[in-house]
Amino acid sequence: MKGRVCVFGSFNLDIVAGMARFPQPGESLVAHSSMMGAGGKGANQATAALRAGARVHYIGKIGNDDYGIFARRHLENTGFDAITLFTCKEKPTGNALIFVAGDDAENMISVYPGANLTVTAAETQRCQPTIAAADILLLQLENNLSAIQRMIDIGRDSGTFVILNPAPWQKVSDVLLNKVNLLTPNSTEASQLSGVDVTDVASAQRAARLLHDKGVGQLIITLGMQGALLSVDRVMSLVPVYPAQPKDTTGAGDAFNGALAARLASGDALEAAALFASAYASVSVENIGAAQGMPRYADVLERMKHYPQLKIISLGE
Repeated sequence: MKGRVCVFGSFNLDIVAGMARFPQPGESLVAHSSMMGAGGKGANQATAALRAGARVHYIGKIGNDDYGIFARRHLENTGFDAITLFTCKEKPTGNALIFVAGDDAENMISVYPGANLTVTAAETQRCQPTIAAADILLLQLENNLSAIQRMIDIGRDSGTFVILNPAPWQKVSDVLLNKVNLLTPNSTEASQLSGVDVTDVASAQRAARLLHDKGVGQLIITLGMQGALLSVDRVMSLVPVYPAQPKDTTGAGDAFNGALAARLASGDALEAAALFASAYASVSVENIGAAQGMPRYADVLERMKHYPQLKIISLGE
């Protein structure tokens, strides 16, 4: 039986330019490629969860504009079990301008959230039956914080397992963190949450201890090429990174979170789900585009078969 994942989060129209390098201030450079496609952390993570094997209900908000028409058409054709799309008349559909440059396919992103920041209390309340029916509720911070808080409260009251990916950074209260079952910051977000400059596994461990002091029970701090630190009630492990030949790293974090939610919803233990999510992210960066580049479940299993030596490493407390 496939697990049920409800994703509340942003939809953005992405415009991506492939560059040999990033431009300097005031400089114009000719891109070697350009594409337009679906993005936004919510839509990206929902797509990853779907392709990683979950039944997905996506909840988002778009504008009453041409980008919104594109968004609705795209989401209806993606294969989700269901979608709930609210519409804003005052603000346009969210959009993002993305540069991808260099041999390591690093990215720079400018986001205009638009309608994503206008989700109302009445709209969140309409989502209560959907959240209550899900095994996992997955959220990010690309919507208005008031709506995110209400969605988390609904998930908690419904007994749904809540995962918060605190990206892009917004200041959140310790009270909110205490309501979340699993927190998944990257190194930058972990630094902002804890006050520790997270640059490696050792500093990630220090940050994890401080976050546990704030009431966080379970967290995963993703560390790029150093892997990910998994910490459950102060017992820590290192999730390895799978080798990859990156073409576009834009959606790597979204790939990790969506795959993680899918595997947890299916009944996998947290360690097994995190290992799968690491492999999923490694395959995703070899594809172009955020939502478009999310790999299929079978492709990730193949990656894991190629590297059977990669295991979770216990770090103790």
